[in-house]
Amino acid sequence: MLLNSQPGPARARALAVAVPGATALALALWHLDRGTMWRDEAATVMVASRSLPQLWHVLGSIDAVHGLYYLLMHFVLPLHPGEFMLRLPSVVGASVTACLVAALGSRLARPRVGLWAGLLYAVAPFAQYYAQEGRSYALVAAGAAGATLLLTRCVERPAARRWAAYAAAVTVTAWLHEFAVLLLAAHAVTLAATRVPWRTWRGWGCAAGCSALALLPLVALTRGQSRQVAWIRRPGWADAETLLRAATGRHGPLYVITLALIAVAVSRPVARRARGACGLVAVALPLALVPPLVLFAVSQWHPLYASRYALFAFAGVPLLVAAGAEAVLARLPRPAALKSGTAPALAGAGLVAVAFLAQLPLQEQQRSANARRDDLGAVARMLSDRLRPGDPLLYLPKTGRRYTEAYPSSVAGVRDVSLRTSGAASGTLYGIDVPRGELAARMDCLPRVWVLFDAEAGYPGWRTRSWGERAKLDILQREFTPLRDVRRKSGRLVLYARVGGPVAGCSPR
Repeated sequence: MLLNSQPGPARARALAVAVPGATALALALWHLDRGTMWRDEAATVMVASRSLPQLWHVLGSIDAVHGLYYLLMHFVLPLHPGEFMLRLPSVVGASVTACLVAALGSRLARPRVGLWAGLLYAVAPFAQYYAQEGRSYALVAAGAAGATLLLTRCVERPAARRWAAYAAAVTVTAWLHEFAVLLLAAHAVTLAATRVPWRTWRGWGCAAGCSALALLPLVALTRGQSRQVAWIRRPGWADAETLLRAATGRHGPLYVITLALIAVAVSRPVARRARGACGLVAVALPLALVPPLVLFAVSQWHPLYASRYALFAFAGVPLLVAAGAEAVLARLPRPAALKSGTAPALAGAGLVAVAFLAQLPLQEQQRSANARRDDLGAVARMLSDRLRPGDPLLYLPKTGRRYTEAYPSSVAGVRDVSLRTSGAASGTLYGIDVPRGELAARMDCLPRVWVLFDAEAGYPGWRTRSWGERAKLDILQREFTPLRDVRRKSGRLVLYARVGGPVAGCSPR
């Protein structure tokens, strides 16, 4: 019967994998183009749109951790520039991950467990959030799930070519984001829990060592760019609880039921698919716990934790929930005939649909223009409506506020008053500003100037440690007066007029 045997027929396994993948794909495509992007997505567009030499140049000073992803997007974005194509690789990544989670459940338990686990991953708001983001995290999750599936194959039938495939999967995944190397720690715990023979440890050790060696150039580059994560603060219990709730249902009955099923799965593990194979709990529990715990522990001394860095570990959660549901079903006082067959599989899928409907408001909120902290699309439209070719524009501050380059038509022909060297030419993200004296000389000639403040800089009393940004503020406060003010969530555009008109004898830019 469909989805009932252990292991199931080929058709059952195929359906168990295909249905979650199609579900994840459909949900991720739902309202994919929101008419805006946030600053990390804008960084993807700005860097990936540069030529290959310019891309290599910028990775030497910033964002090397995303280098492989930027290279991929360099070839993807020209196919159809815009937010849809920006996010499409993440959509594919989430769909592939749902398939791989289902394949793991089918392989380690039975097809219906795989079906439930894959569907749970597909409808989870945590997974869907990053399925609709133009960054590498959904692709990293796919790579981690694929490497985990390859590990289970290597344990069952060790062979050099299988270990080589495993090493390649881990390496590519870690090059997409180096924190994915924590996957190796999770897999080591899996091997220890499975009590594999020395031959398997030797094969895994060689594969892990090769992956670590291949990652060394990236580590060397990113160590010199650690200032990029200076904004991260040491995580505490509140951060741990937030991650737990994001991964297990936020709050209410769904949160309680999820935790209860995980507890059942851990206390009453489902039988292994075959002798010598990995158990589902031995695979899923370390995957779900080890990478976040290591990241949390390291971050107590050197803060590195952000919830998106742990997304790849989330694949372990739906596997545990599905295994818990299978254990509960096996102990229900019902005839054996009703514990197998299509009915239980469909009933479980129906409960997943109920869980999705319970979180539908959150799914809808995640697809709104206000889902992220930035709404750069609204800022770009504000600029397009008010600026004309030749108008002078001053960014304050410059870092992150030249993200308008992700919407080049919004500033086409506009004069960037403070820019000396563009980001593409200087190997930086935002470009290099002119010295204070040259900035003052340029502004002496301006009867009017538009100033784009970042959201934070637009508030009264904003202060900055940057001498360049202080120079801009000093000149504006001393020599200009505001005429018009337009605000959006992520920016404030102010038209300033020079008090008394341009300085006599100034040198135009």
